[in-house]
Amino acid sequence: MKRHTISTTGLLVSAMAGLAATGTAQADFMEDSALKMQLKNYYLDRRYTKNDTEEGNWSQAVDLQFISGYTDTKVKVGLDVNTTDAIVLDSEGNDGSLPLDSDGEAVDNYGRLGATLKLKYSNTELKIGDYRPHLPVAWEDPSRVLTTIYEGAVLESKEVEGLDLKAGVFWKAVTRNSSDKEEFYVYRGQDENRSDGLYFAGATYGFTKTLSGTYYYGQLKDFYTQNTYALAYKNKFGDTGVSYDLRYLDYGNDGKAYGGDDMDVDVLSTGLGLAHGNHKLRLSYQSIDGERAVPTLNGYVPQPYTLHWSMAAFIMPDEKSTGIRYGYDFKDLGAPGLSLMTQYIFGKDIDVAGGDDEHQSERDVFLTYAVQDETFKGLAFSARDMWIDRSWTSGFREFRFITTYTRQF
Repeated sequence: MKRHTISTTGLLVSAMAGLAATGTAQADFMEDSALKMQLKNYYLDRRYTKNDTEEGNWSQAVDLQFISGYTDTKVKVGLDVNTTDAIVLDSEGNDGSLPLDSDGEAVDNYGRLGATLKLKYSNTELKIGDYRPHLPVAWEDPSRVLTTIYEGAVLESKEVEGLDLKAGVFWKAVTRNSSDKEEFYVYRGQDENRSDGLYFAGATYGFTKTLSGTYYYGQLKDFYTQNTYALAYKNKFGDTGVSYDLRYLDYGNDGKAYGGDDMDVDVLSTGLGLAHGNHKLRLSYQSIDGERAVPTLNGYVPQPYTLHWSMAAFIMPDEKSTGIRYGYDFKDLGAPGLSLMTQYIFGKDIDVAGGDDEHQSERDVFLTYAVQDETFKGLAFSARDMWIDRSWTSGFREFRFITTYTRQF
């Protein structure tokens, strides 16, 4: 079964860009362009601990992104085009990675096609079409074989030194387990109701070279509002690097409140990081205050702006969690390109399943190797072992092995 989506926006963008990139303007448009290709071989195996059931998949994907230059005009015009395709080699159960057919089985292959119009004047740029955001209100999810891609319009301005302003709206997204773009709703909410769009505006300002602040406002119309406040500090003292993050997210009901009348959720997320030589250490704490889990978008689009986002997410009602993360680079032990990341997070006081003292934990070990030889530059391997334990339901152990090859032409 093969499925592709071509958005109306993408077709309009293609026509507009074709008109813009003519004559002398076309030379700059093409000369500064690039083609980025990533091949991903993805294996996932998940085993639940209480009933010994298993699910997972093995799939192969290609992600092609044509990134254009700009026309040599007063208002510079550019066009990016992307296509992502996946072939499912094997699948068992539903691990949330792949789209399913009418029989509940994973499709054999699927893909997406889209485009982004770029209009730039001075240090201000408008993008309309496909977007892969890293914002407090929306984030792409590259953790499965195909990534999450949003569709919308984003205006970014850097006219003032040290100040990054963004505003826009996303009206649809194609999630990690879908080939179709769909309107937004809250994950595990009232699926028949849809939002007109995710609206947002925000700013990041560098007060000094070491301290920056961020504020963003988001509105998933008729579901929730989100105010995000953040401070980030990063400095180096001799051979030791120090970083500190403080993030506060405040959610509330909006409009028709399709997600229910309990969207009043607060999230405090903070972490202290230390780096010395090849070692990295982070200690973190996170607190959820609310009668429901932190609202996430359909398709379980992630919210990694909270520091404890992981497989278990740690966003349950009233959950208090602490974490420790350690990383090591093996370059000085004769293995350049090899790195380790391991973390442990424990959450308690969870109000779920009729109890108010439930708990969960997650232990992760990631081992990654990037090939250093010039002949195979861009080739990387990642082995990931994750163990989730929960008091109110079955935990699971998951292993992933991911091979990627990235090249830019």
